[in-house]
Amino acid sequence: MAEAQPFEPVKLICGIIANRTEVFSRAEELLQEKWGPVDERSPYFDFTWTDYYARQMGPGLKRCFLSFERLIKPEEISQIKLATNKLEEKIRTEFASPRRIVNLDPGYLTPAALIMATVKNFAHRIPLQAGVYAHLELLLGRQGVRLLDWTYPDFRTPAYHEFFLKVRQRLIDRLKGKT
Repeated sequence: MAEAQPFEPVKLICGIIANRTEVFSRAEELLQEKWGPVDERSPYFDFTWTDYYARQMGPGLKRCFLSFERLIKPEEISQIKLATNKLEEKIRTEFASPRRIVNLDPGYLTPAALIMATVKNFAHRIPLQAGVYAHLELLLGRQGVRLLDWTYPDFRTPAYHEFFLKVRQRLIDRLKGKT
């Protein structure tokens, strides 16, 4: 009989969707207060794949991703998702906005996959705890990125893949003791 082993540490990432530079800056500041320094930042990508967030947050949305220096245990992701939901509300209040102005999407990278946390249930999502689900977004490997039937349209773009593969390599080097 195989014995259960502790999970290997993973690389915390967070996507940020907003349409104001100062909102991105404040979100990054609050995220770093909670989870430590950022070691990689993606460029800002136009977020035109759906109008779901534009209806809530207005036009001209952009998305960026942050990768955090400190590794986490994968089982922490539920509490991280709940915390980022509270940070969204804190930012809305600080900017005195009557509506949502930022979307924070935490997840993590393993050497083999990108898993995002969500509070929205769907057939392919795995319940974790406290109403949070794991969403397997991408498979990662030496040959690059493998898409899944349910991969979100924006996560299908090569520019995203470039960022995630860079963070994946950083994680692999860290796990091998190279950094």
